Amino acid sequence: MSQAAKQNWRSRITKAEPFDLFTLARTPNSGDALTVYIEGDGRAFLTRTQASPDPTPQRPVGLRLALADPAPNVLYLARPCQYAKLASKPPCNPRYWTTARFSPEVIGALSGAIDSAKAALQFQSVELVGYSGGGGAAALVAARRSDVVRLITIAANLDTDLWTRSLAVSAMKLSRNPATIAAAIRHIPQMHLAGSDDDIVTPEIGLSFLKSANLSAAAHFKIIDGYSHTCCWHEDWRRRIERIRAALTVAPGS
Repeated sequence: MSQAAKQNWRSRITKAEPFDLFTLARTPNSGDALTVYIEGDGRAFLTRTQASPDPTPQRPVGLRLALADPAPNVLYLARPCQYAKLASKPPCNPRYWTTARFSPEVIGALSGAIDSAKAALQFQSVELVGYSGGGGAAALVAARRSDVVRLITIAANLDTDLWTRSLAVSAMKLSRNPATIAAAIRHIPQMHLAGSDDDIVTPEIGLSFLKSANLSAAAHFKIIDGYSHTCCWHEDWRRRIERIRAALTVAPGS
């Protein structure tokens, strides 16, 4: 958070029914496209079966990516109940960072926070970037909107059914699986990144999403050699995100 303050990001608690969301913004130019980063799941569990009382991430990769992005207008969205002791306030409940992390009310709140930011400075379009569970949330948000010009995910949980089976954990029965809306958003220019050494969200999860959307993996999916779920995405993000934007502008779909 100290780095965000040094870069003149503004923090606030945004009302996004039914939640209050912690947000950070660097938005000096009204009317341009707004880049929105959605944070990962954070500390959802203390053990394999015990939910955490507070999902605030200890190492917020999504925030680090947002801070590294050279785009002029960037909004960082924490997930519901992360930061500012929000986990102890209604309606926060562990289900919202475990089985219901992709529930309609969660996705609706994230989209509502984007609406508020757009209206405040009259942005015309939205670029969605999501890390880990934030990538799955970003895909679901994109399916609700008509203003998304790009979707970029990093180590993202894009097929929750396959993911829970692969880890032999309980299904996310109160959440929507992003893979079910993959075909509906195939018209949106998109790029999905996975780490070759990621044993939390393996590359197969992203490939399953692309198969559901009937999109070419060669055009829309990259496995980064040596990267894991947390390492080393933010280190070269400034250069990588600019290359992705250029590629999606030149060849938006297939």
